[in-house]
Amino acid sequence: MGKMKRYGVGVLFFSILCAVLVGCGGEEPSTLILNATVVDGTGRDRFEADVRLEGDRIAAVGKLRRRADEPVIDAAGLVLSPGFIDTHSHADYEIAEHPDAAADISQGITTVLAGQCGGSQLPLSEFFATVEELRPAVNIASFAGHGSIRAEVMGDDFARPASADEIASMRALLVKDLEAGALGMSTGLEYDPGIYSTTDEVVELAKVVSSHGGRYVSHIRSEDRKFWEAVDEVVAIGRQAELPVRISHLKLAMTSSHGETDRLLGMLEQARAAGIELTADIYPYTYWQSTLTVMFPDRDFEDRQAALFAVEELSSPEGMLIPDFEPDPSLAGKTLAEIAALRGTDPATTLIDLIREAEAMRVEKRAQGEDEDIESIIAVSMTEADIEKLIAWPHINFCTDGDLDGSHPRG
Repeated sequence: MGKMKRYGVGVLFFSILCAVLVGCGGEEPSTLILNATVVDGTGRDRFEADVRLEGDRIAAVGKLRRRADEPVIDAAGLVLSPGFIDTHSHADYEIAEHPDAAADISQGITTVLAGQCGGSQLPLSEFFATVEELRPAVNIASFAGHGSIRAEVMGDDFARPASADEIASMRALLVKDLEAGALGMSTGLEYDPGIYSTTDEVVELAKVVSSHGGRYVSHIRSEDRKFWEAVDEVVAIGRQAELPVRISHLKLAMTSSHGETDRLLGMLEQARAAGIELTADIYPYTYWQSTLTVMFPDRDFEDRQAALFAVEELSSPEGMLIPDFEPDPSLAGKTLAEIAALRGTDPATTLIDLIREAEAMRVEKRAQGEDEDIESIIAVSMTEADIEKLIAWPHINFCTDGDLDGSHPRG
């Protein structure tokens, strides 16, 4: 007790939300941090200061004197900062199993924005009540997931445009989530059931979000074959619904689009110049994680041309890792190239076979009311050069797009 301690790390984190440094009194046990370079999150320049913590509050900032027997941390040469906000997280689906949120806390993340890519807990009021009772190690906010709401309204009959009555039912559920505290609405337009929605459906719901002062975030309709059209669509949604929009995990994921960052950033800047508050988040990796089926936008999983396109344009057999495959757990951790060699089939055929096996199990689990999340893929798809240019855009921020227990480094 009272021994000077020096931390050999680059950044120290306040485990609090508030970035405003205030004084408070009380008899709580205190800790003194000396000689820190403080970056307080307000946008002001960094400054040198001592910081005293009392309980879970910042008690004083400035040139401070140590109290008798007060523990001291020497932060000379280190940055002291509030915890980071992960603006695109999937922690909501595993927070009950991992309330310590070690995957986030170990990165200095203390707040996560969940309900991404069209998927959220429904209704959010119940989820927020559960979080309050659980008291996890991270603070959680959430968007309302368009896909979750659409599935609730349309059930298994989702592979079509929604009717006017169905959109009205979605609107009612969305309003309840917004009134419960949702930050806005997210879409996963490359996933079921969102892939079958029309732009008009999304605009109608986005207008509801706009009327509640929320924002729209989107895993856009295509990150490869029809990427440029998908960017146009998200811009159009922002313009027609008159609300801020953010593109989720921005990337150039198709081999033939590598190097076209100037074209992409030009489109985004043009939208901003037209008055659309357009931003994006990004993860600093060359590989993505999703489902095998997402690589088949027409949902024809027997389409050999689509399979060939996936293994030649979206990644490579060596660059496609299968971290989870419930129909045959022995394949978990192997690449598509390795699985193809084991089975004696070419990569495109192997991909089709894997999806066929996964879909058969998914149908069986759906009939039993069980979790259908039975396979996933991590694929190398982007280039470092493109990522370097995108992360330098002033209106982009880092995120993890991660869960709390995954094979991807972000989890």
